[in-house]
Amino acid sequence: MPIFKKSLVFCFLLLMTVWVQAQGQPSNGRQRLLMDFGWRFAFGHPSDPKKDFNTGTSYFSYLAKAGYGDGAADPKFDDRAWRKLDLPHDWAVEQGFSNQGSYSHGFKAIGRNFPDRSVGWYRKTIAIPESDLGRRISLEFDGAFRNSMVWVNGHFVGTEPSGYNSFRFDITDYLNYGGNNVIAVRVDATMEEGWFYEGAGIYRHVWLSKTQPLHVAPDGLFVTSEVATPAATVTAKATIKNEDKAAKTFSVVQTLVDAEGKTVASNFKDNLKLAPFQTRDVSVVIPVANARLWDIESPYLYKLVTTVVADNQETDRVETNIGIRTIRFDAKEGFFLNGKHVKLKGTNNHQDHAGVGAAIPDELQYWRIKTLKGMGSNAYRMSHNPPTPELLDACDKLGMLVIDENRLMGTSEQRMEDMKRMIQRDRNHPSIISWSIGNEEWAIENSVTGARIATTMQAYAQSLDSTRAISAGISGGFQSGISDVLEVMGYNYMGNGNIELHHSRFPNQASMGTEEGSTFATRGIYVTDPKQQHIAAYDKKPRPTFYSIEEGWTFYANRPWLAGMFIWTGFDYRGEPTPHGWPSVTSYFGMMDLCGFPKDNVWYLRSWWSNQPTLHLLPHWNWAGKEGQEIDVWAYSNCDEVELFLNKKSLGKQTMKVNSHLEWKVKYAPGTLQAIGYKNGKKVLTETVKTTGEPAALQLTPHQATLKGDGEDISVITVSVNDKNQLGVPTADNEVTFTLTGPGRIIGVGNGNPTSLEDERFIEEVKAVSITGLKEAPVAGLENAVASVAKPEDANWKEAFTTRDYKNLSAAYHHRGSFELPQDFAQSEITYFYKSIGKTQSVFVNGNEIAKDLKDSPEGNVFKLDPALLKAGRNQIDIVATPVPKKNDWDYVNTNPGTIQILTPAAPWKRKLFSGLAQVIVQSTKGTGEITLTATAKGLKPAVLKVKTSETTARPSVD
Repeated sequence: MPIFKKSLVFCFLLLMTVWVQAQGQPSNGRQRLLMDFGWRFAFGHPSDPKKDFNTGTSYFSYLAKAGYGDGAADPKFDDRAWRKLDLPHDWAVEQGFSNQGSYSHGFKAIGRNFPDRSVGWYRKTIAIPESDLGRRISLEFDGAFRNSMVWVNGHFVGTEPSGYNSFRFDITDYLNYGGNNVIAVRVDATMEEGWFYEGAGIYRHVWLSKTQPLHVAPDGLFVTSEVATPAATVTAKATIKNEDKAAKTFSVVQTLVDAEGKTVASNFKDNLKLAPFQTRDVSVVIPVANARLWDIESPYLYKLVTTVVADNQETDRVETNIGIRTIRFDAKEGFFLNGKHVKLKGTNNHQDHAGVGAAIPDELQYWRIKTLKGMGSNAYRMSHNPPTPELLDACDKLGMLVIDENRLMGTSEQRMEDMKRMIQRDRNHPSIISWSIGNEEWAIENSVTGARIATTMQAYAQSLDSTRAISAGISGGFQSGISDVLEVMGYNYMGNGNIELHHSRFPNQASMGTEEGSTFATRGIYVTDPKQQHIAAYDKKPRPTFYSIEEGWTFYANRPWLAGMFIWTGFDYRGEPTPHGWPSVTSYFGMMDLCGFPKDNVWYLRSWWSNQPTLHLLPHWNWAGKEGQEIDVWAYSNCDEVELFLNKKSLGKQTMKVNSHLEWKVKYAPGTLQAIGYKNGKKVLTETVKTTGEPAALQLTPHQATLKGDGEDISVITVSVNDKNQLGVPTADNEVTFTLTGPGRIIGVGNGNPTSLEDERFIEEVKAVSITGLKEAPVAGLENAVASVAKPEDANWKEAFTTRDYKNLSAAYHHRGSFELPQDFAQSEITYFYKSIGKTQSVFVNGNEIAKDLKDSPEGNVFKLDPALLKAGRNQIDIVATPVPKKNDWDYVNTNPGTIQILTPAAPWKRKLFSGLAQVIVQSTKGTGEITLTATAKGLKPAVLKVKTSETTARPSVD
């Protein structure tokens, strides 16, 4: 063997030895720690500095001098009276409804008309070990809505205006190593970014990322593949960054691991050099024999392990799930996955779910994708913004094709950077088949300006990723402009223009229906009632120029050059309650309601979007008072024929037309409606709908009965009611109350009713009350404290601390202030979070001593106040203290004696059934055991559900 080849083999074996030794061992390189747990939260204000904790009011503001964060951004700020919570968190879903709220945001009481609930502050204190000195440390936010500002230890580190971009800040040089560090985040949701419910707050995950100075850059890995069955070639391009102050020589090893954990291929590049603070792209080609392909039926994922080695030591390791597959849009034949034609059967969706709003737990993302796949859907369009990364992970693992969509069209540096961040963050997800550069930009769709912007954005997106098609959703008429220049045309609603005419003008342009349907339906309702704002759930044309789901699918299914269609929408969402307004607070468009309960169109789609044998009848058969009146009975099925019976009497057999449905006019009589489906002349399916009795007993059905005890896992629980014969009652509207014990918590309730104004979350109310009007007078010493408190104020009392002569201090000072309590405070827990204003002090509330000779404490003291000592309205605080001296005029002396917290316990969780159903989402807390959920309702037999929490290895986190 030549010496050169021997050297390469030796280097490769050495690098592999380093990589193998590193497996299963704590890395001194990269760590990514979840930062979701243990935050403090309080409302600020968009315009009133006093209500915004006086942030930004100091002589030197945080914009004037480094490290001058003041108010709630000050690391010394006392946040102990704030509410405790975990992320993800959406404070909008916790608010009530108001007809003064935004139509687009589901009339939630946030936004410009509600300034006291439109700015939120988050604070968290974390410890950074001294051993981290020398590493690069970053804060990473998957997304926060919106206009986020971040401080670390009082240093203002940056902003992110969008509510959908992931963003990060390198905080290495701001940290206290071997000590505590305070993170403060201000989020302002006053202004909407979209025209749909968007939530408010840090509604996605936050991470603390640690690396060695030589590491893979953030989002710095791009993996592509070429397939020549059965082999494939994977190319991994890693952007390596050297943030050391010295030059580095290093190697990069790329190793492909299969789903069973076995190494299937590996390659490397060595003797690479980087100067300080420089980056370099390193491409490594990995041949893969007998490659297993990712597809929608078998979404096989490999793990690519990228290892950086310098001086025979691993400095970084990044693990990335990848899928090997090919995709292609064809102007004449549609879409191809792995060389096979696939008709896109998609839905559009916002990030919004009953009870939790935009703060969707990871498992709920998987549940929603599984639910869509269950009706035969194979594609998902993000509407209209980059998603949370966990949603893409779910699509990768479950086999759902994705259009990933940019928030706002434009070619300014900011707009292009936003799109770049989306593509670089998401480009390794095999589920993504297209980048959408925008949606329904009516002001520019049919203009030369729009064409220029789209052409530039498309070219830039292709420079970042040439492996996927570029598209956009167009609805303002398919005329000259953006429509002419797109690689893949996206038609939004065939009623908005002539699709076939546009295709004839551009026969070499691939195309798909990016939005179609936009139909209205209220789950479980079969008579339209404008007064109740109920819309019958039969698939009807929603308005003259729009089309039913059946009409839309038939159009797209019969034209092979159309790659497929994406229905507006898979799930209902808050806002856009077209064609209604207040008090409707959610859309009517979904194939499923806000809880994910199916409307009847789900069975139409399942009939023609899947191979699952399907037979479904609508409506229900509870029509008391309509005896003898004709009821429209529809059947959705993929059987050849369906025969309908009422109380065993045949009402006729009909032949099912492809992509259609069947209808009968049936005179109502209580009893049993039965359908029999036939395939090739043989009976294959039976569907029965019965008239039910009155509600008798509640039932709780979980989507999973065992949870991981990691504080993150959830169970989606369906609440229903049965009659005495165990038949579900589809018209029940009972109010159900829920109680829970064990290592879990309820995080949301819903029922899918678009006009329900019920609370979705029942949380304790936390109000922080300041001590105001603080005055002081000198006293001889602490021994006179009790006598001094009994005396009224006189001319010697001055505004506290403002005129104090720190060079001629009194032996002690008597401070007096007050705080206000509401009339109903007796139902609340009152806590005084005291902060020392002296070296030694005695504290009194309404003349009653609650602490004597208390020593100065940097952490502060906590006093639970006896309600008997308190009163509604004004309460008096007296503090007699020996003063803290100043050596220099600029020395800091605390002048804030703390905060009174009023904590009102949460009301019991409850929700009315709607069309017989409601939903409860239960989340585990950290620990193992058994969660017991009990549902009760007046006059009904209760239901009790046991959910176990199992021991698990939680994700590494910063608690």
